[in-house]
Amino acid sequence: MRDDGGALRQTYFEKISIHEDYDIESLTFCEGMARRKRGTMKKTAFLFPGQGSQRVGMGRDLMETFPAFRQTMEEADATLDFSVQKLCLEGPEEQLNQTQFTQPCLLAVSTGICRILEQEGVRPDAVAGLSLGEYTALVAAGVLDFPRAVALVRRRGQWMEEAVPGGRGSMAAVLGAQRETVIRICRDVTADSTAPDVVEPANFNCPGQIVISGERSLVEIAGDKLKEAGAKKIIPLVVSGPFHSSMLRTAGEKLEEEFKSVCWRAPAMDYYTNVTGCKVEDEKAIPGLLVRQVQSSVYWEDTIRHMLEDGVEEFVEVGPGKTLTGFIRKIDRGLRVWNIEDTATLRQYLEQRQA
Repeated sequence: MRDDGGALRQTYFEKISIHEDYDIESLTFCEGMARRKRGTMKKTAFLFPGQGSQRVGMGRDLMETFPAFRQTMEEADATLDFSVQKLCLEGPEEQLNQTQFTQPCLLAVSTGICRILEQEGVRPDAVAGLSLGEYTALVAAGVLDFPRAVALVRRRGQWMEEAVPGGRGSMAAVLGAQRETVIRICRDVTADSTAPDVVEPANFNCPGQIVISGERSLVEIAGDKLKEAGAKKIIPLVVSGPFHSSMLRTAGEKLEEEFKSVCWRAPAMDYYTNVTGCKVEDEKAIPGLLVRQVQSSVYWEDTIRHMLEDGVEEFVEVGPGKTLTGFIRKIDRGLRVWNIEDTATLRQYLEQRQA
């Protein structure tokens, strides 16, 4: 590893040794981890989507129907310097898709749905969120107050945008490649580069779908090599930066400073972190995990498999879209999976619970 940019390049490949559930040689999931526990009461997990699931109009019918949802949006408006309600309902789409606006809007919509479910007597046994969604999970678990969280993710979005100049970073979805192949090729491309830049695995979403992130030209080189190695398809993603890569180190540093003034409470239910995919029980560990989360890989498939091992049998995606629902079905098509994003899907879920 070169001296130039050494702080930036101390990245995924050096930090991966902290992921204790993997054999570092093969980097495959421990045998038997996906086995479900038997003979226990059915446990439900709420899962919260991340950036990319937003759309203009999200939450419209919920806002018109449920006071708890409307109150959540009003809380967000009172906390921030722009109207979450107006941006969610009216756009413009270009602004909604900017990271600093996307993140508080998604957190507000998912939290609003959570509050409706709570009023209906539905509380999860476990929570997790993809990237930004992890902050929604922390609100649901009682670790963070909603106003504090929505302000945090606004700053998080700003710092993520500022960390890397526009156009320098990119991301791509890799379909049909093995995990160890993606890791190896990213490592080799990074080692061969002459600039203090990287390409790294960003998201391990589900079997057959991994996202890579980093400097734009290195992402392209890695994509070409992955296709040569047998990947079925490389899909460039429309994003504003190389998220979940060590190129966002400065965003992590700013979050670390910001977290010093945050009051963290113990999770009121099982909470799983993106950084390892494992359950976190000590609230003192959460700030450090979130600092690492913004600049390192998201182990989403591993999160779901750990939940299965811990007895979760029902998964509910709470928020816009069905991205997480699709990932779970690729992990195990036999799982009970629901998504709640509007009044119709909310009623469907509540009705099946009463059946």
